[in-house]
Amino acid sequence: MTLILPSQESPLKIGTRGSPLALAQAYETRERLMNAFDLPQEAFHIEVIKTTGDDHQMIAADRPLKEIGNKGLFTKEIEEAMLRGDIDIAVHSTKDMPTEQPEGLVLETFLPREDVRDAFISVKYGSIAELPEGAKVGTSSLRRRAQLMQIRPDLNAVEFRGNVQTRLKKLADGVADCSFLAMAGLTRLGMVDQATSAIEPEEMLPAVAQGAIGIECRQEDARAKEMLAVIHHAESGHRVLCERAFLRALDGSCETPIAALSTADGDEIHLRGEILRPDGSDCLKIEGRATLDQAEALGQSLGEQLLAQAGADFFDA
Repeated sequence: MTLILPSQESPLKIGTRGSPLALAQAYETRERLMNAFDLPQEAFHIEVIKTTGDDHQMIAADRPLKEIGNKGLFTKEIEEAMLRGDIDIAVHSTKDMPTEQPEGLVLETFLPREDVRDAFISVKYGSIAELPEGAKVGTSSLRRRAQLMQIRPDLNAVEFRGNVQTRLKKLADGVADCSFLAMAGLTRLGMVDQATSAIEPEEMLPAVAQGAIGIECRQEDARAKEMLAVIHHAESGHRVLCERAFLRALDGSCETPIAALSTADGDEIHLRGEILRPDGSDCLKIEGRATLDQAEALGQSLGEQLLAQAGADFFDA
């Protein structure tokens, strides 16, 4: 069957959130498809869709996400639009994605993964170690909060949400002494200079799939699947599948402090993972290796082992 490419008259519709970072990721996806198939920009249409998470960021920026809901906060409306046929593909920050897709949708395409590290951001201090006792740390991430409380239980964590630009303004206004962002997001926005320092994974293991752009489409959309296969980055795909399998085995959501990072070397993959009590009082770690074709099985196995080790009440703190 001949692939019928999109055109100005019949463009490929790309769904995305409307934040500057989400749009940058959609533009990157569009550019890769343009280059892969020698198509003009007019052969694509970017459709901005407001999600539940975006609405609540506007009206309740000081409320923790766990009070609003958990899985699908930043994806539900986009996926509904795709199931209706309003858009053809959706571009996501993979770390925001639930581990299971709605029936009829698949997440099989990943772009080359960016810097996985967290960024330490402050106008006063150079690192976590330099923060004085009682300093206010702004973060909405339960993972970062729990990791920070384990490293520095003397610090004061405060709720801190919004897109990159909003968080930087809050810091400038003195709402907190420091905050964290993903280095990948700053890189894609051309704002790496805003990072005071990058935090190595040995100090703070990143979120599952941090730095990975995932592209979702309908299971039965042969054209979209064929086009996306051309821009899929295989190594990033193996790493993300491994980490998401780890998360899925732990039934992770935005209410659960979970971190994981896989690295690939030739045909081998190495996964490190950890779960923390929400107050940072305990942390369980695990790691393992497998061949790349066993990446998903590795993540599943290590997640199940860690879950068994943790016991039923581990996350109740």
